[in-house]
Amino acid sequence: MNLKSNLLKFTFSILLVFSIFYTFNFVTDKKNAMADINNKQIVEVFKTPSCGCCYGYVLFLEEEKFKVKQTDMRSLYTIKQKYNIPVEMQSCHTTIMGNYFIEGHVPFEAVNKLLKEQPDIDGIALPGMPIGTPGMPGDKDEPYVIYQIKDGKSSIFMTI
Repeated sequence: MNLKSNLLKFTFSILLVFSIFYTFNFVTDKKNAMADINNKQIVEVFKTPSCGCCYGYVLFLEEEKFKVKQTDMRSLYTIKQKYNIPVEMQSCHTTIMGNYFIEGHVPFEAVNKLLKEQPDIDGIALPGMPIGTPGMPGDKDEPYVIYQIKDGKSSIFMTI
């Protein structure tokens, strides 16, 4: 087998392990989850079809009582461009919630703050795939810095 084939098998194995870990071991911190469930609308998550951690984020949103529409795409480039998400703020999936985008594995405390305060921004982002966030296995080992984005420019929204 060639290197490319082995790398593909390894990547798939890691995603499968993350997905299984999330399904059986991930516990969401609900102490600050105070958004009014009656005000929750349908949200759409744009993701690639084979990403286990993206599916983990979908499960997280469903546990928080959101109605989730999953849209699988081969490439998320057009979504990132459409919502003007800077490259350094991008993650593996994009969620559209009302007039906002939520980029990546953003914890519910930040989603809740966004929905309650409804600031004049385009969306929020947690770049990369930090360990311990919704959909990502493991324990939190450092603060999560969530950014707000307006017209392609980012600044700190909150730290959890």
